[in-house]
Amino acid sequence: MSAGRARVLELAVLGHLAEAPMHGYELRKHLNADLGAFHAFSYGSLYPGLKSMLHRDLVAASAGDGGAARGRRSRIVYRLTEHGRDRLHELLSESTPAATDDECFGVHFTLFGRTAAEVRLRILDGRRTRLLERLSALRERLRGQVQDPYTVELNRHRAAAIESEVDWLDTLIRRERRCAEGSAGSDASIGGNPPPGVGAPPHTDNRH
Repeated sequence: MSAGRARVLELAVLGHLAEAPMHGYELRKHLNADLGAFHAFSYGSLYPGLKSMLHRDLVAASAGDGGAARGRRSRIVYRLTEHGRDRLHELLSESTPAATDDECFGVHFTLFGRTAAEVRLRILDGRRTRLLERLSALRERLRGQVQDPYTVELNRHRAAAIESEVDWLDTLIRRERRCAEGSAGSDASIGGNPPPGVGAPPHTDNRH
């Protein structure tokens, strides 16, 4: 697993366990339901990640009592430790470029309710800047370049998807700034309707 994906998994797991203890299957179900197609966590990535977090004392594990009552092996229940809460706070305080990339941004966004207002704004601004740079490069590629018409159409579709996300980010940034101005720095969420994708930004194929 790449370092970036490991960080995404750690942030997502700690954020969910901050809500309530969960066994592995339940945790994976919540992760995939909340993040949808933006991120799909498999058992092959989740359990090695949990093992690493156990080793670092970010989470603790105990046997649940549901399975034993039915004569089956008890499921392992994971909960957040105090060290894990500190680590989650540290991760949610970061607004580094990594927080705005395709691996991390959607996960950070689902945890904005736990994130300080100024950090939310920095991440949104950073994501917007990253996408505008990507859009500029894509438009440059389209200008005056003879390409297969289907390749051109695909790149136009990608450009439109990026523009859509930039418009969405502009709306969020305006709301965040109005909220900050009207509530003297309150860290309350911006409210209103959730964005498309059940907490994830509009899906963009940003690989090109």
